[in-house]
Amino acid sequence: MRDVTKAQITIGLLAYFATMWDLVLNLDYSNLVNAVGVIILQLVVILVLSYVILAILEWVRIFDLKTNSILTLLVLVTVRILSSL
Repeated sequence: MRDVTKAQITIGLLAYFATMWDLVLNLDYSNLVNAVGVIILQLVVILVLSYVILAILEWVRIFDLKTNSILTLLVLVTVRILSSL
């Protein structure tokens, strides 16, 4: 597996677990199917965003892979926090 792909998956999962606590704690569990659907949908969206953002940063090649990964993680967590406000 390429290093970029490993970084994309790792950053996506890190951002997912860093931002899901708010959603899990404040979720209405009266409809369990809806709750699980929202959790899975958030995972897919964050993984796709991490893939796209890191691919764009690697395509531009301004920074190395580690710096691009950190920037991607910061962007994903910031976007997720701002969208929950």
